Amino acid sequence: MLENMQIPEITGETLRRILDHSSDEIFVIDGNQQIIFVNSVCERHYGLKPEDVVGKYNIELFEKGYWKPSIVPLVFKEKKPVTIRQTTYIGAELLTTAVPILNEDNEIELVVTTSRELQTFKSIKKERESQPESMNNSTPITNCSKMKDILKVCEKIAKVDSTILIQGESGTGKGVLAQYIHDISKRKTKTFLKINCAALPGDLLESELFGYAEGSFTGASKYGKKGLLEIAHQGTLFLDEIGEMPLSLQAKLLQVIQEKQFLSIGGHELKTVDVRIIAATNRDLVEMVRKGLFREDLFYRLNIIDIHLPPLRERKEDIIPLTYNFLYKFNKKYEMNKIISQECLDIFSSYSWPGNIRQLENVMERLVVTSDSIIQRYDLPELITNNTQPQAQYSLPANLDDALEHVKETLVVQSYKKHKSSRKVAKDLNISQTRAVKLINEYCSNLTES
Repeated sequence: MLENMQIPEITGETLRRILDHSSDEIFVIDGNQQIIFVNSVCERHYGLKPEDVVGKYNIELFEKGYWKPSIVPLVFKEKKPVTIRQTTYIGAELLTTAVPILNEDNEIELVVTTSRELQTFKSIKKERESQPESMNNSTPITNCSKMKDILKVCEKIAKVDSTILIQGESGTGKGVLAQYIHDISKRKTKTFLKINCAALPGDLLESELFGYAEGSFTGASKYGKKGLLEIAHQGTLFLDEIGEMPLSLQAKLLQVIQEKQFLSIGGHELKTVDVRIIAATNRDLVEMVRKGLFREDLFYRLNIIDIHLPPLRERKEDIIPLTYNFLYKFNKKYEMNKIISQECLDIFSSYSWPGNIRQLENVMERLVVTSDSIIQRYDLPELITNNTQPQAQYSLPANLDDALEHVKETLVVQSYKKHKSSRKVAKDLNISQTRAVKLINEYCSNLTES
């Protein structure tokens, strides 16, 4: 009977769909090290879609820093299976195995690589903590062409000591960019200090920046105190929310920028300091200058190099890689292994993110902590689900039966997570308790009824 059974032919499209549903990344290169196939898991690991990868050479993506180290030179040298651990630029920790396929002449025809995310977050955390600081990568995560142009500008200006003004909405990553500029500059081995000018009252901000001499005011340390400008000597000082700095302090800061000198509070001796100033603001400094709220001369001294960071809603292609970056970050922090559904990713991509990257980071931390093993649509804050275009929230089911099944599952899971009781679920959904128990067993097997 089995001999007469017809085995259905698997088409190329069917095979691709099968591979795209693999939990592991599958990556194939030819003998010239050109990428000829990669499944959809690559977006989870590198923030790139398969169509952005296929056709490129392995060395191109490696040199751009999408992963490290590269397994390809090893497998071409050994001509036998090789396994190593890799790290991607958005934070995935992978166990990667490359298997060469040889032709009749014992030359490599293809290399099939599979990458699986490491599950042992405790050991990863300990190993990462033991790594030297130089291995930490501060490069901002982006697939956005506008942001890539900004990073190219940063590479140029990092070589000089000009002051920089970074402008952009709150939460767009101005501090991350300032850190990146410092890390690729000649000052990278020296101190990088940050102070939020909006977080301190004027007199305390002056004390923190410029320090004070011994006995300069009631309550002052008898030994005096060094200010951040002095501590950051030969390094970089990042002044966040510079638009909130009082006018009186703006004059003292201008003196530091122009003359590299300043007086500490109560001091009588000019101190000389070599420090690069990077300032940032979400305020309209031009308008503040016009209203007399910000010194015009300081504005032009800070504005020698001006960088405008776009909001997250203008760099949609960065939402998914940033989402996975924060997912990996908080999985490791809380020693968990959460994954996120495609439906949530679709919602994220269509949401406007008024709080920008900081809001996305905060949301991902909450979801990792509060969700079950898979982050689903019903785990998302109402602020997001209620402010997302319905047609862009998720891919519609293929048919009516699938749509009804999806709605039924969502209602049951939401109700059970809220009430934790089959009796209360039955009442909430207006069904019998017998049916409620059956549906809970079907859809909520990963939850424990209390």
